[in-house]
Amino acid sequence: MNASATTMPSGGPITRPASYRWLQLFLGIICMAMIANLQYGWTLFVNPIADKYGWTKAAIQLAFTIFVLTETWLVPIEGYLVDRFGPRPVVLVGGILCGIGWVMNSMADSLSFLYVAAAFSGVGAGAVYGTCVGNAVKWFADKRGLAVGLTAAGFGAGSALTVLPISALIKSDGYQTAFLYFGIIQGLVVFLVALGLTDPRRATTVAASSKPAKVVRSLAVPQSKRDFTTLQVLAQPSFWLLYVAFVCVAAGGLMAVAQLGPIAKDFKIADVPVSLIGLTLPALTFALSIDRVLNGLTRPFFGWVSDNIGREKTMLIAFSLEAVGIFMLYSLGNDPVAFVILSGLVFFAWGEIYSLFPSTCTDTFGTKFAAANAGALYTAKGTASLLVPLSSVLTAATGNWHAAFLVASALNAVAALLAWFVIRPVRAAQIQRANASVAESTG
Repeated sequence: MNASATTMPSGGPITRPASYRWLQLFLGIICMAMIANLQYGWTLFVNPIADKYGWTKAAIQLAFTIFVLTETWLVPIEGYLVDRFGPRPVVLVGGILCGIGWVMNSMADSLSFLYVAAAFSGVGAGAVYGTCVGNAVKWFADKRGLAVGLTAAGFGAGSALTVLPISALIKSDGYQTAFLYFGIIQGLVVFLVALGLTDPRRATTVAASSKPAKVVRSLAVPQSKRDFTTLQVLAQPSFWLLYVAFVCVAAGGLMAVAQLGPIAKDFKIADVPVSLIGLTLPALTFALSIDRVLNGLTRPFFGWVSDNIGREKTMLIAFSLEAVGIFMLYSLGNDPVAFVILSGLVFFAWGEIYSLFPSTCTDTFGTKFAAANAGALYTAKGTASLLVPLSSVLTAATGNWHAAFLVASALNAVAALLAWFVIRPVRAAQIQRANASVAESTG
């Protein structure tokens, strides 16, 4: 993963209209929407699979763990391939693997087969996710947080649009038919859309060429003029500080939201009707519905905020909100209305990590190897998922959810303080040194 290994496009870049990069962003969002069900739609299939084969839910859910790990831990390699060969071939292969994974799920008659299918799906989803995020940070140096946020939001929007059709198909024709049809449809759409993806190195937009100052117009978002390879990034303290903060927020949020159902049950409010904004739903159903909406909205919102006030200041605000939200959910969550509102706050203050961290990574280490570098940082999601069972351990050891809530809140508070008091000065100093070295070498 070094500069000499990167295949640069032949010939000079082609000038495109200003709207072209927005088309590229839109194509990436479509791809993200198509792979969303691999993660968010999985829960719809667990019970039908258990009913058909009699496998335990724990055994079935191991497939989901395999999916998450292969989706996250291989993204640095997939990002390296994007940086070398461009986005199109990586997404083409990713779409094929996603389709194959779900088709295999439709035929899986053993747990081992199910696990292999999960690995195919995970590799494919990681290839698509990492490429689309990498493309967004490269095309939008001036609106990086917003672009990545919109791309990441597509990952949730796809599930919101298709959860009802999938549920209906499972009920009418069985889960195997749903796996087969949606596997083929989703994989085919990703494959076809990938044909329209363009390597940012092969094109320059009118906006970028006519207004070059716009890229660095805001002192709130300093950017490195030096391009670090992934191996060089791994040697930087700033990367590992970002990694620790990512793990803290991801794990803290997951510890709170992954156990929302059991928490609502223990609070004895899961089925209590709640009336808000003209709707009346059971408390848990209301909270889970808000999850999908706010978890998608938060990504472009906080990405846009960070473009205007700076990455670390936005992290301080968002992570602090998450810490307060989790603590208040622990303190006041036994009231049904408070449970719904506060769970919404927790979801809103949590999902922004998928826009803030890739943007910050690219600001810090340059755009040339952005897909691989952001992919290396994205593995923090996999690391965080391994820590989530800690909430169940703490609950079993203490007999209630108090310790799990307090740990989750504390992790977010630590990340907020780390972002402002440690990451901010360390990152600023590194960017200053990097830009100075570039100035000396070109001077």
